Amino acid sequence: MIYRAIGIMSGSSLDGLDIAFVEFVESNGNWKYEIKVADCFAYDDDWINRLQNATSLNAFDYLVLHAAYGKYIGEKVNEFIEANALHHQVQMIASHGHTVFHSPENRMTSQLGDGAAIAAVTGINVVSDLRAMDVALGGQGAPIVPIGEKLLWKDYDYLLNIGGIANISIKQKDDYVAFDICPANRVLNLLANDAGKKYDDSGNFARSGNINTALLTQLNALDYYKQPYPKSLANNFGTDIVYPLIKSFNLSNEDALRTYVEHIALQIGYAINNSKFKIQHSKLLVTGGGAHNNFLIERIKNVVQSYQMELIVPDKLIVDYKEALIMALLGELRWREENTVLASVTGALRNSIGGAVWIGQEA
Repeated sequence: MIYRAIGIMSGSSLDGLDIAFVEFVESNGNWKYEIKVADCFAYDDDWINRLQNATSLNAFDYLVLHAAYGKYIGEKVNEFIEANALHHQVQMIASHGHTVFHSPENRMTSQLGDGAAIAAVTGINVVSDLRAMDVALGGQGAPIVPIGEKLLWKDYDYLLNIGGIANISIKQKDDYVAFDICPANRVLNLLANDAGKKYDDSGNFARSGNINTALLTQLNALDYYKQPYPKSLANNFGTDIVYPLIKSFNLSNEDALRTYVEHIALQIGYAINNSKFKIQHSKLLVTGGGAHNNFLIERIKNVVQSYQMELIVPDKLIVDYKEALIMALLGELRWREENTVLASVTGALRNSIGGAVWIGQEA
């Protein structure tokens, strides 16, 4: 079977809306993919502020924003289709939305971006709310990408994504475990903003700084890192706990960035070392915006060498759009009524078929 779908991802780093048009070929349970075209629609200052401040809204205003952001996503999809001459080619849209609240201990997660609004604006069938079923079943609702990694990247033992939050998937015999490691680009970008930059290009600012050992010790001692997996992080762990801790040390921007880069690299090493499934002479695939941070990649490579691990950064399309690609796949799996989330990853009662379906086409 051949499927053509758009996958949409908005990460906690708030750099923009990733949209990928993907063609999948499935034969006897084996999946192949090709990203036909992809783009990132950067958020303007208004949307950055609205998404950043969504947690402070009352219930009515939050739902108004949910509808407005769904309309915005739909409009950007239409722009994407028009710019790339994709009319009548897109069979489905799968939208992750933008996570605002994530409280699996209360069996609740909330992603902005009303799927009904996307379907209404585009006239295309939409799958949204991809995490909700797993959370309702007692799972963490995150990470949800491992089912895609299992189907599309079978040759890798470890798959690391460095976005606003760094998360890792680890292959075991017939399944995967996965969990959030630590805040990453969300905090790095906040520190770069303090230096008047949108982000630390290639990590050059961090490279020029020095590690503050006292801060690094306190960061590594945060309670989350002591918790066993399955586990996941809400965005506010980085913004409300980690970032204020860093700022309390009154460091130069360079030293703050250098120290946090080291923290990320060390936590990735600890996550691999503390897992029950260490694989010798293994391959680590690294994707997400953090893969463009050359200094961060150097530090991670240095840490994982001791585990006889080869670090691989793939081509730019996969680095930048792997999560949008997997959202497209999850949409197709949902349409086929096949599992989209692995209980071995999230700790839910069972594997589940997640996602709300909105029919955008007129009958």
